[in-house]
Amino acid sequence: MALSARNQIPATVTSISAGEAIANVELDANGVRLVASITVESVKQLGLAKGTEVTAVIKASDVMVATNN
Repeated sequence: MALSARNQIPATVTSISAGEAIANVELDANGVRLVASITVESVKQLGLAKGTEVTAVIKASDVMVATNN
């Protein structure tokens, strides 16, 4: 699969918290915690479960940068 998004991060699903329509999928990306909010239907279609190896694809129009100053 080819994507235009450059921010593709390998990760592992650590937990899934599903609501009625939206699920929060927690990921471990080499020690960094990421959370993706996706539809419950997408969780099922992708076959996601704890331990599933995935790629987090981040496509955003804005990125903020902060310093400690």
